[in-house]
Amino acid sequence: MRTRQDVEKFLEEIRTKEACGLITFMFLNQREKNAQALLDLDIPPDKRKEVILQLKAEDFYRIEEGVYQEQYEMVAFGKIVKGIEVYIKISVTKRNVICISFHKAEHPIIYPFKD
Repeated sequence: MRTRQDVEKFLEEIRTKEACGLITFMFLNQREKNAQALLDLDIPPDKRKEVILQLKAEDFYRIEEGVYQEQYEMVAFGKIVKGIEVYIKISVTKRNVICISFHKAEHPIIYPFKD
């Protein structure tokens, strides 16, 4: 996944599978940064799913080094949530969208597909 079209296809696949009930969203809440972000942003945990489903190619940041569970690519995005830039890292398996990171961005995010 390196082009804008690749990212659009990736995101559309998530939305399509979710609409058909073919995938489940999993959040790694045990990560302290992720749990703290919910408090800092004052959002309910299920709001993260909505944010992920609203991601666009313009929100794409990069492909992260390494893979989740030794086989799934990790894709990072940035999104403004309640006026704060949030770093979102997800991995998609056959049946799950795994949200590995959902917290305040620790560094400025560069968006390669933003105009």
